[in-house]
Amino acid sequence: MRFDAAGRRRVDLRAVFALALPMFLNSLVQVVLNLTDTWFVAHISTQATAAVGAVYFLVMVFLFIPGGIGMGLQTLVAQSVGAGEPRVAGRLTWAALWLALATVPFFWWISELGPQLLAPFGLPDSIAGLALRFWKPRMWGGPLSVAIWIFTSFFNATDRPRLTLYIMLVVAVANALLNALFVRALGMGVAGSALATTCALGIGTLLGLLAFVGPATRRVFGSPRAWASQWDELRRVLAIGIPTGLFPAADLIGLSLFQLMMARLGAIDGAASQLVMMLTSIAYLPAIGIGLAGTTLVGQAVGAGDSAWAMKLGTRTVILGVVYMGGLGILLASFGGWMLGAFLDAADPASAATLVLARQLLWIAAAYQVFDAVNLVSAFCLRGAGDVKLPPVFLLLASWGVFIPLTHALAFKKGAGYVDFLPQFGLGAVGGWIAALVYIVLLAVILYARWRSGAWKGLRV
Repeated sequence: MRFDAAGRRRVDLRAVFALALPMFLNSLVQVVLNLTDTWFVAHISTQATAAVGAVYFLVMVFLFIPGGIGMGLQTLVAQSVGAGEPRVAGRLTWAALWLALATVPFFWWISELGPQLLAPFGLPDSIAGLALRFWKPRMWGGPLSVAIWIFTSFFNATDRPRLTLYIMLVVAVANALLNALFVRALGMGVAGSALATTCALGIGTLLGLLAFVGPATRRVFGSPRAWASQWDELRRVLAIGIPTGLFPAADLIGLSLFQLMMARLGAIDGAASQLVMMLTSIAYLPAIGIGLAGTTLVGQAVGAGDSAWAMKLGTRTVILGVVYMGGLGILLASFGGWMLGAFLDAADPASAATLVLARQLLWIAAAYQVFDAVNLVSAFCLRGAGDVKLPPVFLLLASWGVFIPLTHALAFKKGAGYVDFLPQFGLGAVGGWIAALVYIVLLAVILYARWRSGAWKGLRV
């Protein structure tokens, strides 16, 4: 906050940038993680790329459902800090950690369900087999993903996003080195890539725990002495964590079905779609860092009882996201095509056709970056205000009511899809990405309207 010459409150954009930059860079590290995995997998084969693409978002669905425990914690901690209750923030974080530990049986069960989950989608045998090899070791890392989200949410909400950045930098380096070891040196293929990610997350979780119980956190938040959480803290974390996790999970259910449909079209469509999805993460993942700054700023303002200031901060953050993603969308459309070749093996006979299709898809994907920014940052600002129940409902209606049926109708020829009662235009992966563009525009309009309505004012979780 700053004051102008007339004494009016203004948003201090320099302070917002100072908070958002480490979160932005941290999300950029996630881009490096994704592109690293994609590079190693793509140099196995086109089928391997299509296989990982087929299950990538399905993996994320199961990570996000309990992962809401960690993501929702940022709102609770930010509001506690805004209200001048740091010790409450420490107890809530321990409650989230105990809940993360309780997810171990869930992820073990899901890891064993891979064949049953993929069976209904009719993937080609060569793609399905590789997808299952990736599935199990990636699910083993589920509890570690939840723990990483808990620590990063805590540090982001307490204005220490640099710690988050340092932890994730170590994870990124470890992931690259372990991919080289498991995939290339030991020849473990797609299973090695999944195992590398799981081991890197384990290293990051250990670093997060050491920082959380360290002297700097102990003095303010009493973190080592707050481990014995009470039912009230557990209840509060679950109350916001479940709907917070359902929001991205509902989105990713649609995206996972989208990718499965692209893989059903064939290895070339599936691989091209996966490559474009990973390349456009250069735009949307760093924008999540901007959104996380919005969660912290809005949450602290709501905790301090100043909803009007929360509205101003959140709206400015949405604008920052639009400027970033809109500008990068133009760059991706103009220059992204030449980057795609680096992720393909020239010796693979399917590479040339995959590259041609991926370049076409990139133009469609670049077109929706502005709307994706509005969607993402509005959702994170609503989360900071504690408005986490209705947004998942809106998203689920848009995903299941528009995105999934429209993708099926535009992508498949008659008789090639899952159902025949929908009109089918047979546009392949291009049709699927057009459906994605329509969906993201609709979602952006709904969520920004929700934010600007101020329906969240007065909420405190």
